[in-house]
Amino acid sequence: MKNKLFTFLFLFTSLIVVSQENLLNKNKWSIEKANQWYDNHNWIIGANFVPSSAINQLEMWQAETFDPETIDRELGFAEGLGFNTMRVYLHSLAYKADPIGLKKRMNTYLAIADKHAIKTMFVFFDDVWQKSPKIGKQQEPVLGTHNSGWVQDPDDPAHKEKKNFIALEIYVKDILKTFASDKRILLWDLYNEPGNEGKRMTTFPLLKEIFTWAREINPSQPLTAGLWAWDFQELNAFQALNSDILTYHNYSDEKHHQHIINLLKSHGRPMICTEYMARTNNSYFANILPILNSENVGAINWGLVDGKSNTKYAWNTPIKDGAEPVEWFHDVFRKDGTPYSQDEIDLIKKLIAKTNK
Repeated sequence: MKNKLFTFLFLFTSLIVVSQENLLNKNKWSIEKANQWYDNHNWIIGANFVPSSAINQLEMWQAETFDPETIDRELGFAEGLGFNTMRVYLHSLAYKADPIGLKKRMNTYLAIADKHAIKTMFVFFDDVWQKSPKIGKQQEPVLGTHNSGWVQDPDDPAHKEKKNFIALEIYVKDILKTFASDKRILLWDLYNEPGNEGKRMTTFPLLKEIFTWAREINPSQPLTAGLWAWDFQELNAFQALNSDILTYHNYSDEKHHQHIINLLKSHGRPMICTEYMARTNNSYFANILPILNSENVGAINWGLVDGKSNTKYAWNTPIKDGAEPVEWFHDVFRKDGTPYSQDEIDLIKKLIAKTNK
């Protein structure tokens, strides 16, 4: 009897795995379709965006602190520079608190971005920074500290508890269905840096689920989840093999960055670097952006405007009195729209003009 039960459970589990694999493969874009999509766009260039008035994703999206005036002004800075894409994080708790309101605010954001000729790359889940997000008023920034209020989504350990997956599935599918044909959205980035903050493979089940949910909805926009930790072999293989467009993060110098591009070329798919530019890590616009331009790799740097996220300060090296760092880590503009570096602005505009001839 035990053997029969074991055999039944094994076969049942195998059918579930096979079914999930079939769903993952069913609507995945071919290499040809992915390259055609990419060729129909100008060079994709922009920044990761949270308005300077928001410390994190929740402060950006909750009704009480949603700030369309600041969003409009700061996306105007991006438009003036020639940026055409923003990568923007969502948060499941904002949906849990107010599903209809979140979708309305997303639509408002998209209308503002579209006015500035900017497309949006929305991010669903995120394994980085504080592990216990809470709905409601968010903390104030810690003086001189990089991303002191950024929060994971879902929290830890909720990310690995399958009882939470039902609510997360409802959230993901509802957002994807609502905006599945919206031409203002460039692509869907399903999971930022899976396995970060020590989570490693505990993230893998949720990563597989969100790809499965997204393939079931089959939006008109491509799907991706960016590679970021080159020793996470199983996660990297899954992300690369299930993404329509390859995306990745690299905050290293030009030699290492070029090496990563050379390796990822073997997949034959278009590439977008969705995080780079950390000045004190020797990842500058000056040494990285020309490579991305010449290789026709999309370029999305971290940070547009210096604000409550404090990302002008470097990781794990706070300046406790909040003084201006000698060299900014991230970000392009001050709050009033003046650039951190006019030389950087001139280079960005030059490369965009050259590409769009």
